[in-house]
Amino acid sequence: MLENFWFHVEYGINHVLDINAYDHVLFLIVLAVPYLFKDWKRVLLLVTMFTLGHTLSLILASYGVVSINASIVEFLIPITILIIALFNVFTAGKGAQKEKVGVLFLSTLFFGLIHGLGFAREFRILLGDSDSKLLLLFEFAMGIEIAQVIIVFLVLFLGYLVQTIFRFSMRDWVMVISAIVVGLVIPMILNSDFLA
Repeated sequence: MLENFWFHVEYGINHVLDINAYDHVLFLIVLAVPYLFKDWKRVLLLVTMFTLGHTLSLILASYGVVSINASIVEFLIPITILIIALFNVFTAGKGAQKEKVGVLFLSTLFFGLIHGLGFAREFRILLGDSDSKLLLLFEFAMGIEIAQVIIVFLVLFLGYLVQTIFRFSMRDWVMVISAIVVGLVIPMILNSDFLA
């Protein structure tokens, strides 16, 4: 039982940290880059909203409630990253991320739904004929959350180093990282099967 639990948690962690599926990491980078360590509660809430969206779409897909063409999802995932990255570029240094919970949290939840659909097919294979789908989902979601917290911590830590040691302004840090991510996701969008 316990080794099953750790297998699924580890599976969730590996899903996020998979170097071949770095879209998840890119999303987390642009989500966390506008924040400092003192904003950790807000960042944790954002990350949790993303996990919640991700898990919700896996539940819906596991029970056959929703089914979306994989090429559409693979096209939409980099679009979600591009939207957040561009939002960062246009609002860097303006404190838009400090606004009330609202739009940013709801859009993160919605984007989580899209990212979850990208993994639904693989997850269904993992589930097989399992009777305990929800337990498995919970264990998997825990793994995802652990990996996301690690990534977000690294982003905040790097931001702290760059701003204290190298005297980068917060605005420049957000602009540079978000622009790099924009440069990485545009080819992902253009090369998607959906546009082929």
